[in-house]
Amino acid sequence: MRTATKGMLAGLGLMLASSTSVLAQELTIFWAEWDPANYLQELVNQYEAETGVKVTVETTPWSDFQTKAFTEFNAQGSAYDLIVGDSQWLGAASEAGHYVDLTDFVKENGVLDKMAPATVKFYSEYPGNSGKYWSIPAEGDAVGWSYRKDWFEDPTEMANFKAKYGYDLAPPATWQQLMDIAEFFYRPDATPPKYGVAIYTDNSYDAMAMGFENALFSYGGELGDMATYKVEGIINSPKAVAALDAYKKLYSFTPPGWAKTFFVEDNQAITENLAAMSMNYFAFFPALINEASNPNAKVTGFFANPAGPDGDQYAALGGQGISVVSYSQNKEEAMKFLKWFIQDDVQQKWADLGGYTCSAKVLESEAFRKATPYNEAFYQTMFKVKDFWAVPEYAELLTQLNQRIYPAVVGGEGTSQETLDALAADWKATFAKYGRGG
Repeated sequence: MRTATKGMLAGLGLMLASSTSVLAQELTIFWAEWDPANYLQELVNQYEAETGVKVTVETTPWSDFQTKAFTEFNAQGSAYDLIVGDSQWLGAASEAGHYVDLTDFVKENGVLDKMAPATVKFYSEYPGNSGKYWSIPAEGDAVGWSYRKDWFEDPTEMANFKAKYGYDLAPPATWQQLMDIAEFFYRPDATPPKYGVAIYTDNSYDAMAMGFENALFSYGGELGDMATYKVEGIINSPKAVAALDAYKKLYSFTPPGWAKTFFVEDNQAITENLAAMSMNYFAFFPALINEASNPNAKVTGFFANPAGPDGDQYAALGGQGISVVSYSQNKEEAMKFLKWFIQDDVQQKWADLGGYTCSAKVLESEAFRKATPYNEAFYQTMFKVKDFWAVPEYAELLTQLNQRIYPAVVGGEGTSQETLDALAADWKATFAKYGRGG
């Protein structure tokens, strides 16, 4: 039906000199199946009301989102006009010609000033530091932390903590405090048992990478040089080694059986009274302030990823940018939609509906920061995010990280230096295979 409609519109377009301002068109945005996609549909209904252009947000389960998207891309199909794709796709999608180059759009429409700088860098720019842009930041997300306020604010716990560590028990400002608190609440022999912390450990996709990155970046480490693809001496630097040591230590304070966990289990750590603190993407925090899904909703607090030993404070990036698909038959209208989407008032509506805006102006507003118990931590985080490699071979790099980091963290195999030396060798060989770097 949609193809036929577009054909009719194309014919009418010829008669009316292709005036898309006169003709009502359709746009389809493809995204994964989750609440933010529902919020986006509510938002784009307003675009239809303003312009007469119907916009449909088509979704598919996360499990086949990437496969379905790239199957359509590789067939050069026009089913989707825009896509809210993962940041890791930037390299694969842009180098294969699936995304429209938005560099001129970004510069001409002030996107670099409108959006939080880190979100433009990691949701939109590829290659790193190239000044070429392939998407507009859409759904901001990153890893933050939830914690049990009632455990932290218990007078006896507070007194005992101060007696042991010499400072007040409070949401941690540093990774050292994070580890102290995790150690303090780790009580496997208590009735009922308590545990210190819940972290990501799954090794099937990007959970382990996203978890470890929170330590790596805040300890001053880096994955490598995103411009030259140099990794030797960077991913296995002393700061990176110290970060892996810290992540391994945190794992020792997790609940039993915490060897393959991701966002579902980390929310359960709070809802099921398992752990004092839990890392997770901000996108999953709404469930923690809902009493229907979290009996501890009233006593759940949130904080941004703490600073490392030298004061560096970053977090692993989640979220997605929105791109125009090269094979769309409605690229002109898609560009008009993006111009509407980045407006300040639209970004405010996006945030009001529940979308995680990347708009710097909205993020910085007092109203946004006080709108939910976790918005302040989200605001603090979205100006300090870093991401994994976005090159087309990112999946290979991710697999190699899992194969090296996972046995080190959950199995205690090897030293952190040995683990990261091996990972550096893996990645150096992979980049050489694809002709990247010198």
